[in-house]
Amino acid sequence: MVKRVGSRMRKSRQKLSKSIREKSKIRISSFLQKFNPGDRVALKAEPAYQKGQYFLRFHGKTGTVTGQRGKCYEVKIKDFKKEKTLVVHPIHLKKVS
Repeated sequence: MVKRVGSRMRKSRQKLSKSIREKSKIRISSFLQKFNPGDRVALKAEPAYQKGQYFLRFHGKTGTVTGQRGKCYEVKIKDFKKEKTLVVHPIHLKKVS
């Protein structure tokens, strides 16, 4: 059996890079965002905060908030033909109108 190489953050340099103006900033308003069930959200990872981060295959996808689990939200997305539920911290979510 071959041992798996790397972690879940492997090959993510481009996905998790920030522009020079956004570096070293985490906005408190993104921590305090509130979402209601049925809201459409986009998954955009905040690289400075790893807690509640989803697997990076889903980066850039949009989904629907279905509920809340502690401080995080349950987001239902479609991955090819399957529907999947992710538990995501609100700092990694952006509201889509």
